[in-house]
Amino acid sequence: MKESYLYEKLENGVVRCRTCPHYCLLPSGKRGICGVRENKEGRLFALNYAMAVAADIDPIEKKPLFHFLPGSKSLSIATVGCNLRCQNCQNWEISQSPKPDKEIIGEKISPEEIVAMAIDSGTPTISYTYTEPTIFLEYALDIMKLAKKSGLKNVWVSNGYTSEETFDFISPFLDAANIDLKSFSDDFYIKVCGARLKPVLDTLKRLKKKNIWLEITTLVIPTLSDTKEMFKDIARFIKNELGPETPWHLSQFSGKISWQLHHLKDTPLKSLEMGLEIGKEIGLRYVYVGNVFDESLESTYCPNCNTLCISRKGYFVERYDDNGHCPKCGEPLDLVLR
Repeated sequence: MKESYLYEKLENGVVRCRTCPHYCLLPSGKRGICGVRENKEGRLFALNYAMAVAADIDPIEKKPLFHFLPGSKSLSIATVGCNLRCQNCQNWEISQSPKPDKEIIGEKISPEEIVAMAIDSGTPTISYTYTEPTIFLEYALDIMKLAKKSGLKNVWVSNGYTSEETFDFISPFLDAANIDLKSFSDDFYIKVCGARLKPVLDTLKRLKKKNIWLEITTLVIPTLSDTKEMFKDIARFIKNELGPETPWHLSQFSGKISWQLHHLKDTPLKSLEMGLEIGKEIGLRYVYVGNVFDESLESTYCPNCNTLCISRKGYFVERYDDNGHCPKCGEPLDLVLR
């Protein structure tokens, strides 16, 4: 447990959390929407500080990041909790477990120990992932600062529902991010996720403005986020606001492992391929299809001459690029290699 970095004290012992765009107003004894921040007698505490529910070594491609240190590994950590309640959540056992006021589970691992684990394992990055890193800001930020001093890079895998104040805290120490852009519909965000669209779009634009490497993931859910117009809206936003070099990952949904959408079938491949084609037609340089394990849909091809430059078979990666350029025509492939 640690006192929260971002909150304001109001009258009668009430506090307002400023960690995410919910800006929860909390009387004493109450927790925020995330389930891990609690007002204790007029002071807001992060109950999940240094309580790691996961600390695993993953391929960086699992984040997914395809253009940031391709083929490398990343120490991936999380605590319980989330500031959204997405019905499609696939990590709901840990993201929703502390809500509304349940036990905070996890193993006590200090920031110093996390950084030492990364150094000992030889991973060049630490990823804050599985649940939402915004809700374990204090833990993540303390690790990020130590990681930077040790020559490691920091990666956020996030829903993007982050306050500007939190962004200002983390951005000096953040190297790359994969952000879920779940839909381009505010109504979807309200009904399915318990959030709003605009703060996510604002986070994406802030990341790009700070030149932090960014990739986007959209989970394509049948009947909810699989229309031609939605694909067009997201692709146009990425191209016009973030840049055509920003990779877009279209992921297959599985109802069986979702939190509350068991009645929906897996996303048909034709829906994912439709999104891929729309993204390319609009002018995105890199569009990928995930969770289907099709080499042709996950590999990187030169956007100029279509030469295979990076082959991906699941998490097995083979590079044919010439130090970040197409080996045939020399086109830059927008890779971060160090």
